[in-house]
Amino acid sequence: MPIRKAHGFALIDLIFTCGLIGVLCSIAMPRLFLAKQSAASASAVASMRMINSSQLTYALTCGAGFYAPTMSTLGTPPPGSRASFISPDLGTSDTITKSGYIIQMKAVPYPGSPGSCNGLGVGRAGQGFIAAADPVDASNARFFGTNASNIVYEHTSTLFAVMPESGAPPVGQMAVR
Repeated sequence: MPIRKAHGFALIDLIFTCGLIGVLCSIAMPRLFLAKQSAASASAVASMRMINSSQLTYALTCGAGFYAPTMSTLGTPPPGSRASFISPDLGTSDTITKSGYIIQMKAVPYPGSPGSCNGLGVGRAGQGFIAAADPVDASNARFFGTNASNIVYEHTSTLFAVMPESGAPPVGQMAVR
């Protein structure tokens, strides 16, 4: 009697393969989450630097030395131009969620500030500003903030409430200069 050849996989082969894939996933997933958090943090720092650059451009060209009070003010182009002071992904609203971070900015209005070239009223611009990026995910403990000093700071809790409009905050450390 001839011997039959087995074709295909046995059940044990499939179980072994699924187990091997499970072990590899359990090793790779924590690293994948860390890489995702690292990329989100890099995006948040880039957003803080973009706000710094946009505020400086606004103050020098449109605000007569004063800073925009909101990101939507930076997102408003001056008459005769289609280009705003900040990229469209940051200038459409005063609070933006981007790459796993909530990005917000404010400036205390200075009564003596003049009107700006993009329609901001008299007395609404600030002598300084603060901006912060707070993570959406509670497991991410990297919070970023910046102000008119043009330095990005990092801390393990939000910097938005404690950041002065100029100078170093009372907590946190310099992340990027």
